[in-house]
Amino acid sequence: MQTARTLGLGLQLATKRSAVPAGRNVFSQQSALSLRGATRTVTIKSVPASAAQDVLNAQRLNRPSSPHFTIYQPQITWLASIAHRGTGGALSGLLYAFSIAYLAAPAFGVPFDSATIVEFVHSLPEWTKLTGKTLLAAPFVFHSFNGIRHLSWDAVKLTSVKAVTRSGYAVLAATAVSTIYLVLQ
Repeated sequence: MQTARTLGLGLQLATKRSAVPAGRNVFSQQSALSLRGATRTVTIKSVPASAAQDVLNAQRLNRPSSPHFTIYQPQITWLASIAHRGTGGALSGLLYAFSIAYLAAPAFGVPFDSATIVEFVHSLPEWTKLTGKTLLAAPFVFHSFNGIRHLSWDAVKLTSVKAVTRSGYAVLAATAVSTIYLVLQ
């Protein structure tokens, strides 16, 4: 006979003896349902190393993705987090692409110096300039303000649920006002 453990809030709440087939470990897990008399028995059996990966892959197919967008209501906290990562990646990619083009263009005989860039932008229609300024200013301003918000969390400020939500909306408002200001300059 082997020992079966009943688990719950503590590491080990109770131990009982039960008749268990030889070569198997059986654990009874106590949960909220066990208060009503229901327990869940888990049987653990040894598998060869070659089959272990197949067992893990089969279990992974039954796991939900996280966060599961079909059941969670969108919240300002995770929308701002996703946008912060997206704007950071986009701004970094744009910076690297422009820097590499600025450095590599002379090697290929393409005029990509500052005077050429200024002439090109000056020749564009006004609506194109406003669109370009908006597409550059909005992610930059949002990423800057949201970064300040993250730094306040590192200083353990504004960490209550109410403050986090309010600061998220404050970041969006500051982004809108600052983007309009920068575009109209």
